[in-house]
Amino acid sequence: MPFVGEKEFPANLDSLKELRDYVSAAAQRTAADKKKIYKLQLAVDEIATNIISYGYADGSGSIFIDAEVKKNSLGIQLRDQAMPFDPRHKLEIEKESVNKPAEERRIGGLGIYLAITGVDNFAYEYRDGFNVNRFEIAFPADGSKS
Repeated sequence: MPFVGEKEFPANLDSLKELRDYVSAAAQRTAADKKKIYKLQLAVDEIATNIISYGYADGSGSIFIDAEVKKNSLGIQLRDQAMPFDPRHKLEIEKESVNKPAEERRIGGLGIYLAITGVDNFAYEYRDGFNVNRFEIAFPADGSKS
């Protein structure tokens, strides 16, 4: 299971482009199609933005990212030491909002829903003082576009 290598970024909005670039560089080692890569980048961007905006609202802290490239999947992991927060809890709230008529929905508030449902697998755990968010996209091992 080759890893691209963990990198640490300051938990500020200026780091979002570098996080997206990291995901893009990892994806170049795969046969994943552009649409899946784009959705993965959006998912990582959304969760990282929430970590920065809510977990590290005071501007301190770091986000750690690493990638695992397999024959038919790409996994990206974000780790942070902000307060424990499982985005899947917010997913349920946002999922209810999606099913409401537009006039009953509040503006915004669907980022986590779109992030988590845009990748093939999403997992969260709080481990050793870290929030660990894991995203995965799958693709055919033979390199054909999915």
